[in-house]
Amino acid sequence: MTMGPGLRKLALTAHVTSSVGWLGAVAVFVALAIVGLTSPDDRSVRGAYLLMERAAWLVLVPASLASLVTGVVSSLGTPWGLLQHYWVVIKLLLNVFATVVLLIYMGTFRAMAGVAADPASALEDVRNPSPLLHALLALVLLLVATVLGVYKPQGMTRHGWRKRRGGLTAPPP
Repeated sequence: MTMGPGLRKLALTAHVTSSVGWLGAVAVFVALAIVGLTSPDDRSVRGAYLLMERAAWLVLVPASLASLVTGVVSSLGTPWGLLQHYWVVIKLLLNVFATVVLLIYMGTFRAMAGVAADPASALEDVRNPSPLLHALLALVLLLVATVLGVYKPQGMTRHGWRKRRGGLTAPPP
């Protein structure tokens, strides 16, 4: 299935927009995590951790799911295909991995927000380096996916070779 040029551009625009939004949101989470770890102000620290949980549900999760869905739709409607080129497969796996980790991590966000909301919690108990570590790792994964999407390194999967050759031959050695 190949999309017409207008629909293909629309799908690509939706994918790039959601992916760039996800990348930007993760960069903001790096900043929030730094505030949470370094600010001497009790309200700023607590506010950073409270904001992380809400913003994750309202921005990170929707952006990650939109990036995943629009990436699949876009790949299915272009000559690149979903499973024909290694760079597309790697981008898909990175996106699925990052989205699954994010969804699992939402419980941690909830727990951190609960500690931050409790005025009896000491500031040392509120501070948590985990969001900074996870946000930095997510940033690296998303940047790798971006580089793959821009440079599109050569290399077709076996499925891609079979499809290109009409299912008759294997890839060259």
